[in-house]
Amino acid sequence: MLKLQNEDFLDEVFKSIKRASIFLDRDKLTPDYVPENLPFREEQIKKIASILAQALRNSRPNNIFTYGLTGTGKTAVVKLVTKKLQERAVELKLPIQTVYVNCRQRDTSYRVLADIIESLGGHVPFTGLSLAELYRRLISKLESLGGRFIVILDEIDFIIKKQGDDLLYKLTRINEELKNSSLSMIGITNDLNFIDNLDPRIRSSLGEEEIVFPPYNALQLKSILEDRAKIAFRTGALDEGVIDLCAALAAREHGDARKALDLLRVAGEIAEREGDEKVRKEHVEKARKELEKDKVYEVVSTLPLHAKLILASIVDLTRRGKDSATTGEIFVEYSKKTSELRLETLTQRRVTDIISELDMMGLVSARVISRGRYGKTKVVKLIANLNTVLNALKDDEILESVVDVDK
Repeated sequence: MLKLQNEDFLDEVFKSIKRASIFLDRDKLTPDYVPENLPFREEQIKKIASILAQALRNSRPNNIFTYGLTGTGKTAVVKLVTKKLQERAVELKLPIQTVYVNCRQRDTSYRVLADIIESLGGHVPFTGLSLAELYRRLISKLESLGGRFIVILDEIDFIIKKQGDDLLYKLTRINEELKNSSLSMIGITNDLNFIDNLDPRIRSSLGEEEIVFPPYNALQLKSILEDRAKIAFRTGALDEGVIDLCAALAAREHGDARKALDLLRVAGEIAEREGDEKVRKEHVEKARKELEKDKVYEVVSTLPLHAKLILASIVDLTRRGKDSATTGEIFVEYSKKTSELRLETLTQRRVTDIISELDMMGLVSARVISRGRYGKTKVVKLIANLNTVLNALKDDEILESVVDVDK
């Protein structure tokens, strides 16, 4: 009988979604969607396009670095321009290829290089090769394919801060070893001082073009939302003042268009779940609160692999009844997980540094206490919501075997 009740309940949920009249195409409000028109970014689009157009003349385009706060359209503009470039290259039958890598989602320089090679059709084991060998394989792959290659390194500052600038140094010098091909880079960063902090040798060989993306103001955000709402929602689905409120809330957070679109999308989802035929201001307020909770999930989801393993170790110790754990206890637990996954174990000093980074993100609390004649130690406590952290960790396929959600 319970089974039938569950089936009835599920049928009702799915039927209600079918009956929903809020969205026309919800995906048009997601970060992955790149619209054909990006208003208020005409200057940046034109400049990037004019630089990359050199590839259509069979010349190597200059490296490009784009700067701007989160949600200012950097990635969307770069993806739009490179997509159009590739379409034109196909028409002209020119060997031009673009590769996109998000450096925040890649734990090491190894994975960044591996992603580039695999995007070009090569194969790289998860671990086991030296960076020198990966670099050799990349050169070999580029030469065998021939043509102009454009590598987009999104959030490039993340990998440089974490692993140093050796990767960038190698990529800036790679054209010296290429004869049948060339490689240009597009770096995307939120750090306006990124270039200034690089080794002078790298700065001199970059030959970069710098493009700054200013924040959107409230009026611009309103216009962006209005354009997107036309293709995302059914006619009349938005109550008066909804778009204004989403734009105003996002403008307070440094003109973040991604935030504005997320607010509008989640507000629509909430309205659908509540069976309302319109998205109202109260739905936007609920969406704002929901998104603030989801920040923990987003932060944990985008952590590098080893940071996730360290956080998973803290979670495991917490679930065994330990209110807090020392860095030594965390390191032991972390070492077990890397051993099980057959990964290289970071040094205890590096693990301690990552714990400090997790502390700065607000996921854990790490404080140094004195143990008398035994010296000082760092005591770590999970302060983010346990279930949210667990859900984010278990969604990483690599961690499935070392994160037990049923404990």
